[in-house]
Amino acid sequence: MPQISISSISSGRSARAPGESLVGSRRAYLRAVGGFLAVGLPLLSGCDRLKELTGGNSPFKGIDVTGAPYGHGFSLTDMNGVPRTLADYKGQVVMLYFGFVQCPDVCPTALSRASQVMELLGPEQAAKLQVLFVTVDPERDTPELLRDYMAAFDPRFVALRGDAQATQATADAFKVYYKQVPTGSTYTMDHTALSYLFDPQGRFRVALRHEQTADDYAHDIRALLGGA
Repeated sequence: MPQISISSISSGRSARAPGESLVGSRRAYLRAVGGFLAVGLPLLSGCDRLKELTGGNSPFKGIDVTGAPYGHGFSLTDMNGVPRTLADYKGQVVMLYFGFVQCPDVCPTALSRASQVMELLGPEQAAKLQVLFVTVDPERDTPELLRDYMAAFDPRFVALRGDAQATQATADAFKVYYKQVPTGSTYTMDHTALSYLFDPQGRFRVALRHEQTADDYAHDIRALLGGA
């Protein structure tokens, strides 16, 4: 499969996209830790090209990246200090998202949607999904802060972090863009706002866009759990 650009960027400098809302307690939490307004800005998705490659017969609502020569794994540390690789989650569908704690809109919207997806799947299928959040801001996102952040959405979610070198290596492995952007005396982060799905065998299969619904996400996860 040729290399395909599937980037969608969230910018910490823009307003929330229309129709996106947050649970009140989560909004308050993000205000408490401080942050900046953000929105997903679509770039070239490569969707038409992917339809050509798959003959338009993909079982997924998201972008079918089956066979892509990237996105094969990671080596990071979870919020409890445990080294983690993709192999640790074999047998589950993995949803991987890159973001940062002080993003007050796009990231919490993505995590709120992931929480809704867990509800849509029901207890049996939700137990076969692992949501992973990779911070692109390890300078500020300490393990303690990441633990509190995950707990604000779902205690089953796991946050991953690395030092600057490991963060860059992981982003490069998934062709994820991120950049520190100065804002007054501090900074925010621009970053790719896609969610990545791996099947229970640990293969990179789907990239879901930020503007897609929880129903779309649940549909693709069920497809992977069903052997698609």
